[in-house]
Amino acid sequence: MGTETKKKPIPKSLEEIERYYKERIGLGESFDLGVRKLKILRKNVHFYYVNGLCDTQFIIEIVEELIGINDREKLSTNLFQLVENRLAHQSVTKIEKLDESVDQVLSGLIVVFVEGETTGLVVDVRSYPGRQPEEPDTEKVIRGSRDGFVENIIVNTALTRRRIRDERLRFEMLKVGERSKTDVALAYLKDVANPDLIDVVRKEINSIEIDGITMADKTVEEFMVKQGYNPYPLVRYTERADVAATHILEGHVLVYVDTSPSVIITPTTYFHHLQHAEEFRQSPAVGTFVRWVRFLGVLASLILLPLWFLYVLEPEMLPQAISFIGPNEESNIPIVLQLFFADIGIEFLRLAAIHTPTPLSTAMGLIAAVLIGQIAVDVGLFVPEVILYVAVSAIGTYATPSYELSIANKLVRLILLILVALFHFPGFMIGTTIWILFLVHIKSLNSPYMWPFIPFEPTAFMQILIRRAVPGSKIRPSIVHARNRVKQPLKS
Repeated sequence: MGTETKKKPIPKSLEEIERYYKERIGLGESFDLGVRKLKILRKNVHFYYVNGLCDTQFIIEIVEELIGINDREKLSTNLFQLVENRLAHQSVTKIEKLDESVDQVLSGLIVVFVEGETTGLVVDVRSYPGRQPEEPDTEKVIRGSRDGFVENIIVNTALTRRRIRDERLRFEMLKVGERSKTDVALAYLKDVANPDLIDVVRKEINSIEIDGITMADKTVEEFMVKQGYNPYPLVRYTERADVAATHILEGHVLVYVDTSPSVIITPTTYFHHLQHAEEFRQSPAVGTFVRWVRFLGVLASLILLPLWFLYVLEPEMLPQAISFIGPNEESNIPIVLQLFFADIGIEFLRLAAIHTPTPLSTAMGLIAAVLIGQIAVDVGLFVPEVILYVAVSAIGTYATPSYELSIANKLVRLILLILVALFHFPGFMIGTTIWILFLVHIKSLNSPYMWPFIPFEPTAFMQILIRRAVPGSKIRPSIVHARNRVKQPLKS
């Protein structure tokens, strides 16, 4: 039945079309599906729409214009051409298949059928419910733009076009999900982006077979990069329009998914997840300082706890200058269990903060800091040093720009703690080596995850360590294999 339905042309009988809509999408059963029937020049004209997804004011203007035909035109006039010309809207297209008309109606457009015609007219009067662009909570800057992506793909593409007014910018629209039919757009510069990368991303998205992608970009990512149980993010998310536009200009391919306020940047490396817009809103020297502080925080979130625990187990390894490191008091609970309890307790607090209403979050913070932390030390559950180092590691985790990367680093930290507890110094060294080899082994859409560190590219690696001034950064990163390596090409 599915194949026959998709090939079914639009019949001339409006009654047959109405019957098809009743059987196919529940017209008359679902309260938000509707049909408006008009009589124009003694012929029937039907509008099909979905309440809540259409701009009612546009529809009213169109209906008023069409009804006025009865007062101004003769019966001998070609009604279909007349209706097409009188549809007061910039986006009007023709369709010839019934299933296509259903998809358009369920997407928020209206479809107009004229009695005796085998062609329908689609008018884009969508007005999706949503919020206005605002600065994303996870990517705030002190000075910079305050507009961020929202859940409407049309608004998101418009925010990007506002920043890149190039005739070679492309937004290639695809549909994903047999039932959801979610709009997914590929964004790239036609003369810059690598055609092979575009083909790979397009092929992966077109091959998605699923009922719907209600989890939006995350579902697309899992199909696209086939991450499995690898905790490290293989694509980068951003909710900032300026960050997205910057990556498009560098030659990346971006994926916009309707209903999601974030876009997917491909391909990305480990070091892409350590970047933040704040670095580029400051002078190069300040941006470099901020970047190094961030690197230090990420490093602390990874190895501070395992390294301190190693020194606790083997204090003879400590240099004389820092021999004071280590717990100064005995405890009935092993240090490794204290570290795990405190680290998992921080995770409890993070989850509680997410689920706690804002007016109650301050009270929850006081409970966590005063009651849990201080009393746990007083009763001997934790030694003070454990609280200190776990807190510093947690701060380093929160200083990581990418939320996905921070969680992955936390998992690695816990694994390193287990290895140190079991094998001491050999466990720390072997665990760290395996972690680095694991990262080197990862590929994101055929791109090395640890580039430009491995394979080593000195110029690109220096740009990772030092935030260069924009006038001196004229070459696009080689990781994207851009067709045009120079950022300011001559105009054709």
